Amino acid sequence: MKSISVNISSAKVDLCKPDPIQVLAFDVFGTVVDWHGSIARKVTQLGIQVDPSAFATAWRAGYKPAMARVRSGELPWTRIDDLHRLILEQVLLDFKINSLSEAQKKDLNLVWHRLAAWPDTVLGLQQLKSKYTIVTLSNGNLGLLAEMAKHAGLPWDLILSAEVFRHYKPDPETYLGVAATFDIAPEQVMLVATHKDDLLAAHKLGLKTAFVERPFEYGPNHSRQDMQVETWTDFHAKDFIDLARQLGVN
Repeated sequence: MKSISVNISSAKVDLCKPDPIQVLAFDVFGTVVDWHGSIARKVTQLGIQVDPSAFATAWRAGYKPAMARVRSGELPWTRIDDLHRLILEQVLLDFKINSLSEAQKKDLNLVWHRLAAWPDTVLGLQQLKSKYTIVTLSNGNLGLLAEMAKHAGLPWDLILSAEVFRHYKPDPETYLGVAATFDIAPEQVMLVATHKDDLLAAHKLGLKTAFVERPFEYGPNHSRQDMQVETWTDFHAKDFIDLARQLGVN
């Protein structure tokens, strides 16, 4: 924080002006990588007789309820890899799929480690990295995020995860944990995400926020309807390259 002294009517007043944004923290699933398309392609490759899009959507739909069980204390701390496997078992039952071996189930569950980046992701991150420290802030566990970065060529400066803080978003400990990691104020961190509930939770804690449009997160035939600009977000971008432009990087 920079201290500024101002004389008003012979009185000396100290005003605190926050330093500029230093760290960009990125939500990952849906914001950085295309989980739906990646899972649908994997289901097709395995030859599972099911609508790949419906399967991908159902698997993701179990994500928040599973995390809620951990956040409520119903389940002990559980990595996302393990929650994904629990959800997968239920989805397989729901879709009446009983043809997969244990090895195939394990391989399918690891698809979350090999999600494809959106077309603008790598270039946009490289541009943003030239000015800011870029980190993940994902509910994904560390091993998952590291393997995903390796697979997709994601140039993170640091991988931060709910696993580090032992809290899943939107618990405050996750957002504030980024600021604590770098010993900076919350307003010097900006969350970049395509999910407004994530951004709103960060905003309420004093972080800056940038919404990135991912209209086809749920597949090319299911356009999202929440792309409108919100008054409480600091930036609204079409993609990462557009965000870099707005931040004066490219």
